[in-house]
Amino acid sequence: MISKRTCFRVLLSLASLSLAWASPQHATAQPEPDKELNCSDGKDNDGDGVIDCEDADCADNPACQSPPPSAKPDRETNCTDRIDNDGDSVVDCADSDCYDDPACKPNGMPENTNSLCSDFIDNDGDGAIDCDDMDCQGPGVTACKGSWRGPNSGTAQAPMDMPALGPGMSVEDLIGTGSDKDGERNDILCSDGIDNDGDGRIDCADFGCRFDPSVTVCTGNPDIRFSVVGQLSHSHYFKKDPSSTLPEDDTRVTALQLRALGPIRGIENSFFLLSMRAERTPRLTFAMFQIPVGSRFYLNVNSGGGSLSTGLIKSASKRPLIDPAYYLYSSFEQGNGAAVDFGGPINASGSLQFRTYVAGGSGRYNGNVGGRYFRDEDVGNYTYSFGAQATVNLIGYFHRFDTGFLYTKVPTMAAFSLGAKYDQRSIERYPAGNAQLAFRSGIFSLESEFYGKRELEFKSTQFAYNVTGGLLLVPKHLFFAADYGAFIAGKLEKPPEDLFDTGSDVRKQRDEMQARAALHWFFYRHVGVLSALYRYRDVKSSRDQKDGYKESEGRLVASYWF
Repeated sequence: MISKRTCFRVLLSLASLSLAWASPQHATAQPEPDKELNCSDGKDNDGDGVIDCEDADCADNPACQSPPPSAKPDRETNCTDRIDNDGDSVVDCADSDCYDDPACKPNGMPENTNSLCSDFIDNDGDGAIDCDDMDCQGPGVTACKGSWRGPNSGTAQAPMDMPALGPGMSVEDLIGTGSDKDGERNDILCSDGIDNDGDGRIDCADFGCRFDPSVTVCTGNPDIRFSVVGQLSHSHYFKKDPSSTLPEDDTRVTALQLRALGPIRGIENSFFLLSMRAERTPRLTFAMFQIPVGSRFYLNVNSGGGSLSTGLIKSASKRPLIDPAYYLYSSFEQGNGAAVDFGGPINASGSLQFRTYVAGGSGRYNGNVGGRYFRDEDVGNYTYSFGAQATVNLIGYFHRFDTGFLYTKVPTMAAFSLGAKYDQRSIERYPAGNAQLAFRSGIFSLESEFYGKRELEFKSTQFAYNVTGGLLLVPKHLFFAADYGAFIAGKLEKPPEDLFDTGSDVRKQRDEMQARAALHWFFYRHVGVLSALYRYRDVKSSRDQKDGYKESEGRLVASYWF
């Protein structure tokens, strides 16, 4: 018979065993969660390599949101949370409030991880911080690849959904696929902090910005970008202007364009662009500085080249016929000393865009920023211009700096622009109108432009037009383009007593037409291009020259841009 004491000991042992089995060391191991559970514990809960507020899972977590303006403290309160606590546009160790914080002292470790390359600390003490340190350009580091953090970037609302590349495909073929809309494909749209095509991806997160070869702001270090365009040409004149002193054959470097583009320090979503020509002597030919106004609009200050037409300011690598059609701007545009643009999308989707501008300057623009000269005794005349332009995106998205030069197939896009302005030249004064149509689809591109003006001083009506078509014969290899256009000078209804008193702008105006065709061979990806161009020009008599002439030229051009 078992005693009461023995029963008590047996029950006590069983209870001890139950407690031991229920203790943590005997608990079943739990798998890692599929998202960050705690956004402020300093741990990588889901094991995806990013911690706390750096993880996209924490984007909507209150701990990772900046406080509202009314609640922002006077100084940075946390130097490791990657949040701009005091709203002064500098974060954590980049803020002077954190200079004495122990977390912002160099730890002596080499800068070769995403975390160490984005903490605003010179960890290895070599004088270079984060992406300025060449160690941060090594393999596996994506924090210094522009605003794109890699194939896992994006948000729950706009995942990167990187499609698989098929046989013979490259990343350029991904533009416009999946949930990506093909509307951001130039350095300006890829730097403005705006989701221009409304696909949920901003700037370098957009496929077009990341993969279009002509976009330079989303590669390499996220600071200043440099690009080079060079052209070596051989030209032969089959017929030419009898009064011309140009040689029948000529070989020379016809273009050497150097460009720098980057953000303006301390201003979010801003940028500057400097363009230099260096064929004969280095000269800065175009400068532009842009800052955001609110969340949608921009304010742009530039050197005044071009008002409604972009022929004067597009890079040499953007033109399917190598040179702009001279008659499209010679009698309609003037090089002012400086200009101010204001514009942006009218509606939230970005399908309606507008821009307004005002420009002015004394004398004549001579191809250099800040440079000018006077002629025709116009020293006392001040020239100015002001106008507005609206763009309607009928299908897809278009920007005035986009190009009709095709390297790969493109989705369908159609847009229409309409603009009007008033110009006061040294001799002429006139209102003018401009209309542009752009269309791209697959292997085909089409651009047309019309310019017209009513000159008020001598009472003449002038207009010009140009139509350019392109056909991608073999993607990434052969592209064909051709254009046709004309200029109609119009008669002077109120001619001066002496035509020479009007200055050369009026005297040299003459009717003309021009037709061109070019075949482009991409012999090394998009960087090296060999072009064969033929140009025919029929120039009629002018107001001071009664004899017209016909001109035909063949040109072989080797170009590179990177």
